[in-house]
Amino acid sequence: MVGTGGPVASFSVWDYVVFAGTILGAASIGLFQAIRGRKNTSSEEFLLGGRQMTAVPVAMSLTASFMSGITVIGTPAEAYRFGAAFWLFGFSYAIMSAITAELFVPLFYRLGITSAYEYLEMRFNRLIRMIGTSMYIVQTALYTGLVIYAPALALNQITGLDLWGVLVATGVVCIIYCTLGGLKAVIWTDVLQMVIMLAGFIAVIARGAVLQGGLSVIWEDAGKGGRLDAFDFDPDPLKRHTFWTIVVGGSIMWVSIYSINQSQVQRYISCKTLGQAKLSLYVNMVGLWVTVSLAMFSGLTMFSIYKNCDPFSNGDINTSDQLLPYLVMDILAVFPGIPGLFVAAAYSGTLSTVSSSINALVAVTVEDFIFPFYKDLTPKQITWMNMGLSVFYGGVCIGMAGVASAMGSVLQAALSIFGMISGPLLGLYLLGMLFRTTNSKGGLVGLIIGLVLTLWVGIGAQLYPPTADKTNPLPLSTAGCNKTMDLNSTTATPWTSPATMTPQPDLRPPLADSWYSLSYVYFSTFGMLTTMVSGLLVSIITGGCKQKKMNSDLFVRKSDLICFSGCSNSKASDDTEKTPTDLHMGIDNKAFTEMDVTSKESENATKL
Repeated sequence: MVGTGGPVASFSVWDYVVFAGTILGAASIGLFQAIRGRKNTSSEEFLLGGRQMTAVPVAMSLTASFMSGITVIGTPAEAYRFGAAFWLFGFSYAIMSAITAELFVPLFYRLGITSAYEYLEMRFNRLIRMIGTSMYIVQTALYTGLVIYAPALALNQITGLDLWGVLVATGVVCIIYCTLGGLKAVIWTDVLQMVIMLAGFIAVIARGAVLQGGLSVIWEDAGKGGRLDAFDFDPDPLKRHTFWTIVVGGSIMWVSIYSINQSQVQRYISCKTLGQAKLSLYVNMVGLWVTVSLAMFSGLTMFSIYKNCDPFSNGDINTSDQLLPYLVMDILAVFPGIPGLFVAAAYSGTLSTVSSSINALVAVTVEDFIFPFYKDLTPKQITWMNMGLSVFYGGVCIGMAGVASAMGSVLQAALSIFGMISGPLLGLYLLGMLFRTTNSKGGLVGLIIGLVLTLWVGIGAQLYPPTADKTNPLPLSTAGCNKTMDLNSTTATPWTSPATMTPQPDLRPPLADSWYSLSYVYFSTFGMLTTMVSGLLVSIITGGCKQKKMNSDLFVRKSDLICFSGCSNSKASDDTEKTPTDLHMGIDNKAFTEMDVTSKESENATKL
């Protein structure tokens, strides 16, 4: 009987057919884009889709790339264990979209950059650019490993397939369509995967509503179980999720993810016009709302079904991240093919994120580490190099999945990685964009101080996790479990069994219940503020106020702060829209004139 614990069904033939069909469909899009675009294999076409994309597919791609398998697996488990507070991230998404669209997009568009980190050299110097790029590469490789690991855990749980086999297969599929199709393949594949992901959530909610007697029953059960108490206005920064941690800390964390992360910047600067780029972010905001709402309601549906028999406490699963896959096999196995669709949804989220990560890693490596030092590469060499780097980074990300298996809950681990590394980087960008006083010495010292302090807090929190009074897990019951289940018949278990929460060490240092207990959502805010304050102080001390006049294109302008460029009557805005490719880099910056020539050559690359 559903919801009473014990072993669940495994994949049927039809599930395998649906799953394989979905993955092959995704790969075929990459191949189609590759064949269709054979006439134009320039670096700009490969990395930026020829800057000819429109708002809606880019918006869906923006949403899909960070609504990965981690969202499909982790967010429902979050709602099940901690309640609906995560829903408040809807406010964060709105604030993030406005800040990114009005501050960052016009600046990056005006400068016509390919790598988000080009800005750091234009504003500061090459060393800071290299550090920024290196931080991004480390962060993205770690995060992508986590993204590959999450659905592999799910597939392993409900199919019994070998975990490492699944991990390698995921990486190989991503490498294939990234290598052959470039950014256009990634974006159009993301659109397909976004639709599949949402369909998977809807299937879970619809079946749960039928079993429980309607959506209103699910909502009532969630209320009785304390899952709907989302608005906690306690200002304590050590509490895991409150209104303030999510709206203030969450907004800054998502700004750092969307505004300066190459995976995202690469998408919106691939739009035809500045107006389309801004619009893609606002459409993406609606996509994020829909996705997180469906994910949260899936979690509440799961609680309604398992309110009297928690599968984790009952020993049916080994980690909370296997809750949703277990539910799917419990309630949807009677419909052949539907569990296959769900796993394809989790897997699709992973494919979209991994492929966008690989494409972005290739872009920053080429722009930041190769073009500056090798200016005489032929177009054919550049094309082969792009493909070779795609294969290399695919392998690195598969390897990082092993590291990810030791990090506990996938959702929190992923957001913690972004907070620790993106927060200080965001502080550095804001120093450069908003304060003319900031010089390269201040920027470098500020970045180092911010990064060291944030890593100290983040790694400390991983080693000495906050206690239950800070994380507030909600009560679960096993009173309704079927106690007579055959203990020898259990679902397939993974090769490693990360605990729901990292086990508490016996001896906790004095800092464990204060410094290390800072909410993971605040990591980004803490990194940004420490970077900005220390960077400004060092800049003032080292003569930042006496710098010569700098190019005004490198700073935020009042004219940027308009919802859509169509509302603007300024001629400059019209020029930016008509000729984005003419502004490839900071033309006033002499350090970029040589690189500009290289980029123009790469646009004329010959086909393979």
